[in-house]
Amino acid sequence: MIFASDNWAGAHPKIAAALSAGAQGYASAYGTGELDRKVEQRFCELFERDVAVFFVGTGTAANSIALASLSRPGGVAFCHTEAHVIEDEGGAPEFLTGGARLRGVTGDLGRMDPKALDAAIRLHPAQFVHSGQPMAATITQATEIGTLYGLDQIAVIGEVCREHAIPLHLDGARFANALVALETTPAEMTWKRGVDIVSFGGTKNGCWCAEAVVVMDPAKASDLPFLRKRSAHLFSKSRFIAAQFDAYFEDGLWLETARHANAMAATLADRLEESPAVRLAWKPQANEVFALIHTQIASELQARGARFHQWNLPQGFSQTLNDGEALYRFVTSFATTPADIEAFGALLP
Repeated sequence: MIFASDNWAGAHPKIAAALSAGAQGYASAYGTGELDRKVEQRFCELFERDVAVFFVGTGTAANSIALASLSRPGGVAFCHTEAHVIEDEGGAPEFLTGGARLRGVTGDLGRMDPKALDAAIRLHPAQFVHSGQPMAATITQATEIGTLYGLDQIAVIGEVCREHAIPLHLDGARFANALVALETTPAEMTWKRGVDIVSFGGTKNGCWCAEAVVVMDPAKASDLPFLRKRSAHLFSKSRFIAAQFDAYFEDGLWLETARHANAMAATLADRLEESPAVRLAWKPQANEVFALIHTQIASELQARGARFHQWNLPQGFSQTLNDGEALYRFVTSFATTPADIEAFGALLP
């Protein structure tokens, strides 16, 4: 009954097997091997254009190096006030950008409001040296509370960025979960809607340790090799990240695992709704479920082996909490089974 995080899940068996196979023999190092090149080409095929791909080991590195590649002196990057990049990266983006600032932008249920973004950017006019200069905007897909930006919403934010001549970054730690939920393609969810650079996550969706920075225009990626090296994320044996992505993409495994995780979230939400002691905070859109539960009941469930976390109320949350209630997050993964959900459901009052 592990619903604490999709980071708690192990590696998919096919990805584990690919790692074992990749451990055999010799291969050219530092991203120059045949498997590295094969996977880079696969990224180009997925995004329906030539892209520049840089493997890294963590989502924090992907987000921070991506923003560092967009940094400018006195730079300001705009994100939702509750985005992972501003709340949970421990200052890594500010550190690796050399001091750029993250400015929070309001928006309901985890999604940055385009009008608020436009207003925030206008508070930093490029000619006013004291305020610093806008350098980028970044959105999280799926968001930190499991909601999604629709394709039209991404496009509107992309238009705001183009109006102000700043690039748009997408934090895709749960890229696949969002993709299958929207029933779209990587191209449609990114560059066709104005996204310039993506943190492409695989770790939460069945990989062991596989993330990538994907730049839609390779001509704008000239600094990335140096930024990755400086941040200590140039793996000498990068074939082990490539091997994970190779298996991840083979026969659509990455989409299969994401669909499964999302389906398990929907099933879990249905099971929670059956209990008179639980209220859904909002309908799940990907693989995260948020529910209102009395803290005593939640503690009893956790004492009986269920793993999930209390969460802060997000902007735009409109329900009124009853006495003793709190918000809790449940996350499903490729490894979640119907039996896990039934076992948890049996514990609900």
